Amino acid sequence: MAYLVAFHWSWLAGAFAIGLAMGWIAVVHRAPGVSGWLTWSLAALAAGLVAAAVASLIPGRAGYWLELLLILFVPYLVGCAIGTWLRALVVRRSMRRRSAV
Repeated sequence: MAYLVAFHWSWLAGAFAIGLAMGWIAVVHRAPGVSGWLTWSLAALAAGLVAAAVASLIPGRAGYWLELLLILFVPYLVGCAIGTWLRALVVRRSMRRRSAV
């Protein structure tokens, strides 16, 4: 894992930047939410992939790509959370300014 972080740091930074952008625009998005069944299915899939990576069940190049996918997913999610939080701060601040005027 340390090798992946050291070798792919620029890709990790890019995943964070994309997550930041997606988190920023996600607050404005007005699509219907994901159903509970689909949420649990995706969570089970993610847990299974993490378990397969930790147990090294997938050897060779496919295992490398799986670990890379999982390690890129973390900064993406962190970027999404920070982007959403920053957008909420900006929207909240602009709402206060409008109500004060």
